[in-house]
Amino acid sequence: MHKTTLAVKVNYNVVSRVKKFCRERGIKYGFFVEKALEERLDREELKEDLLDLKILRGQEKEAVSLEEYLAKRRV
Repeated sequence: MHKTTLAVKVNYNVVSRVKKFCRERGIKYGFFVEKALEERLDREELKEDLLDLKILRGQEKEAVSLEEYLAKRRV
């Protein structure tokens, strides 16, 4: 896996807490930050998926069966 550097400005108190947390638990700082970002991305993507599902569920009554759709395409 390729790695790169991500430079962002973060509140000093947050950085201090993260570094202390990692130090006390023997976790590498970069690993912790990478996993935290991945988890947040997953959570945000899930929220978007759930919103799409909610919107599409309202359109479900307008849906046609696959067989009906394919029959119309053959005509």
